[in-house]
Amino acid sequence: MITRLALARDMTSLAAIAGAETTVHGVAAVCDPLGALYLPDAAILVVSDLHLEKGAAFARRGMMLPPYDTLATLTVLSAVIARYDPKLVISLGDNFHDRKGSMLLPDAFRQLIVGLARGREWIWINGNHDPDGAVDLPGQSLDELVHSGLTFRHEPKAGRQVGEIAGHLHPSATVRRREKSIRRPCFATDGGRLLMPAFGLMSGGLDLRHKAMAGLFDHPSLIAHLLGRDRIYSVRFGSLLA
Repeated sequence: MITRLALARDMTSLAAIAGAETTVHGVAAVCDPLGALYLPDAAILVVSDLHLEKGAAFARRGMMLPPYDTLATLTVLSAVIARYDPKLVISLGDNFHDRKGSMLLPDAFRQLIVGLARGREWIWINGNHDPDGAVDLPGQSLDELVHSGLTFRHEPKAGRQVGEIAGHLHPSATVRRREKSIRRPCFATDGGRLLMPAFGLMSGGLDLRHKAMAGLFDHPSLIAHLLGRDRIYSVRFGSLLA
């Protein structure tokens, strides 16, 4: 959480860090160190699993968490939008942590999102946490979107799905670096489909070797683009730690 937030607040340092280039079903893409995917040919920015108002959702259940998650996540989102100035932003579901999140969103955060959406299109893909769509926010709420030869949805479909970009599983991976095991959120792609890391700064991760990932990728072609402290680290699946 601290790393991405600190990087988002230091635009000079962020500008010096290039993303990792990849392709999904022949479409060029950039995996950004802040956790967003940029499609330069269509000027599309993709984020996933913002889980806004997670702290508030837990508080409604009597569990107290620090109430800073929404501001922190929107700060990082503001930075990545400023970095690319996209024509279209696609948020791939679980945009809010529960069904009430967008309805009860404090006005200061609502106005921040309005400002980020000004002059561009915005699509909220419905997720399992927020299946009813976003309330009183710019843009459209959809179950899925087909655009630029790709299908954008929240939950990946079972088996091989060429051209799919999805979230939901919060992929992460573990590598050994300087005699230490390091686990990081990651983009995961075999060139046919891509799974997004969770953008929300209070969201956990699921290892690429977890059974929920079974059958989703061609492992010999699978590359994990890990969000590192100073850059994206691109590692083949066979080189990841179990």
